[in-house]
Amino acid sequence: MVNTALPPNAKSNLLSIIEAELPALAIEPVDRKYWSELVGLEYIQSLAFRDDLEAIKVAIGGNFYATCSFAAAVKYLEQSCRVSIAAHSLRIRYQPSENTMMIDLSTIHSLELIQNVHEPRSKDCLFGLLNECLTPMGSRMLRSNILQPSSQVESILMPRYDALEELTMKEDMFFEIRKALKGFTDVEKLLTSQSSISATEFAIDLVLRVKAFVMAVPHLCEALSSARTDLLKRVYGLCRAEVTQLVMNVITKTINEDVTATKTPIDMRNQRTYAVKSGVHGLLDIARQTYKEATEYVYQHVDELSKEYDLQIEVKFDHHRKFWLRLEQNVFEDRQWPDSFINKVIRNRWFECQTLLLVQLNNRITDSHNEAVMLSENIIKQLLDDIREHVPELFRVCEGIALVDMVASFAQLATTRDYVRPEISDTLALKSARHPICERGNPERFVPNDAYASEQHRFQIVTGCNMSGKSTYIRMAALMQVMAQIGSFVPAQYASFPVFQQLFVRISTDDNIEANMSSFSLEMREMAFILRNVNKNSLTIIDELGRGTSSRDGLAISLAISEALIQSNSIVWFATHFQELTKILGNRPGVLNLHLETDISNSEEDRARMTMLYRIKSGPVQEKSYGINLARAMGFPENFIQVAQEVSQTLAGNIERRKATSKSRQLTRQRKSILNLTSMLKQLVESEMDDAAMGSYLRHLQDEFVLQMDGASVEESLEEIS
Repeated sequence: MVNTALPPNAKSNLLSIIEAELPALAIEPVDRKYWSELVGLEYIQSLAFRDDLEAIKVAIGGNFYATCSFAAAVKYLEQSCRVSIAAHSLRIRYQPSENTMMIDLSTIHSLELIQNVHEPRSKDCLFGLLNECLTPMGSRMLRSNILQPSSQVESILMPRYDALEELTMKEDMFFEIRKALKGFTDVEKLLTSQSSISATEFAIDLVLRVKAFVMAVPHLCEALSSARTDLLKRVYGLCRAEVTQLVMNVITKTINEDVTATKTPIDMRNQRTYAVKSGVHGLLDIARQTYKEATEYVYQHVDELSKEYDLQIEVKFDHHRKFWLRLEQNVFEDRQWPDSFINKVIRNRWFECQTLLLVQLNNRITDSHNEAVMLSENIIKQLLDDIREHVPELFRVCEGIALVDMVASFAQLATTRDYVRPEISDTLALKSARHPICERGNPERFVPNDAYASEQHRFQIVTGCNMSGKSTYIRMAALMQVMAQIGSFVPAQYASFPVFQQLFVRISTDDNIEANMSSFSLEMREMAFILRNVNKNSLTIIDELGRGTSSRDGLAISLAISEALIQSNSIVWFATHFQELTKILGNRPGVLNLHLETDISNSEEDRARMTMLYRIKSGPVQEKSYGINLARAMGFPENFIQVAQEVSQTLAGNIERRKATSKSRQLTRQRKSILNLTSMLKQLVESEMDDAAMGSYLRHLQDEFVLQMDGASVEESLEEIS
């Protein structure tokens, strides 16, 4: 562990938790300077197997703390254990958190799980959609769950589904919980801060926030009193009075009962001044009396000014100027500005100013306030230390509140957007499913679609015209899978999901100039990572693979990668414009061809008109030259369209001629294979092999013959597109 978290420094909360949970564990300090992301990346570059390097770099992208920890671990081995690791001899593997779905950084960006790619501040992302949380703790838990969805069905997902269903059915309890959640402050910041807080004012604010938090817990406890599901009952147990009353007793011994957390500048200063109970420190009481008298004198002074000049004067306060005066400009249209008003500022229709006496009173009030805060410092520090003795209990309460807030946020969406409870099974089946983010922008016009994936239909090739909705369709399945594995209901009439351990998404991207990588290089790097990690427990989404290189190379690479993904037994949606893939792979076991439907008709001006129906259909896309038709529909000049059609027809003619030649070649090759097989069988009849050897040899001949016949078909398809 980093040495700054160990004595003689203040013990960190992480260290306290580790010691409590793993008392027999020996903790060794490592100097802070060795916890370096840059050093960790250098170690990976120099020590990892060369074949694993690119995949590891993709896996650890954005994992700052994991890389820093790896650097510290290697340095500890070198210095304390005297271990020397040879170059490129260490097997390094990225392991996600236990019992969670692994989602890499590229997938997070591609699916826009946390942030919209084009507009970072937009709520058009999965986190923005689901985040109806009312507490900062709930928002943080939601974000953490989206990045690491759970794979524990019985202990995590089912209790969340049950609690969510109860909240959607019990409207009164749902609204009471949402009302109670609004009263919670972000107390986790206090629980994770160090005790050496130098700013006493900030420390007082933290104590008041803890007090407000503890005072809000009974309201949530009351709202949960009628809960029947295990999750809500468990949180109810965490919020019971005996847990929080101990903390409240500690606070009320020192802090005035009527002092609460506030937000306006003047109220915040007053609360800091009067936070500690009177009678604890004599000089503190004197400083407060001075503060009180000077503050009262400010208002008395303003009343005197109002009477003297017959003006309506407002008293304002901010952190910079302290007390100041505000008057309307129009009162001085026919009268002279008083000489006693100084520091004049004009803002819109207002005059802002002070008087010399007001400045003096501000100084006196500030001095007495600072003295009161200074005298409160030791008292507040001791109070913070006393509160920290109850940190484990408060942490558990915070986690319970965050969980209820997140589930209530899901309930808010489920009731307002007609979401359905998903089932957990071995099959991914969706009926009338909607893309959760796209539906939000245009719910009336969004076209729902079905999806089905199982062992028999595990590799699905999705084709269709440009703008037909291929990307939306395949991303919809991935987003809904994430929603299901964090415990949310999903936008569909019916939904069933398996539990996946890994989610891989490869979406076409632009060049990465910062990393000196073209879009194709980045694509190959990410695909290498996917192919090294994909297995039967993975959900894989591939969109427009091979678009960054030539058509021939792109098809060849797409075909090779498709073969590998089919063999991995992963559930795959593969959107592509390479229609040849549908022919080559269409008859393979587990492969299913789908397309997004498009209606092409001629208008009155005899121009092609394309209507995107956005409906998924079985089979490959049937439309030909849909790119040209789309260009015409978008208003491209007709002379360009004519040239494009002529070129397309010429290329199509060449392909047909090659196809005829190719079929002849294929037939010749297949006949040759049959003749060779016949000859081998005749020789076998005349041989003196025993039954076992003959059976083995026959199986070998059979496999070789099938490969030759299939190879002729594949070669024909490749020749057609070349």
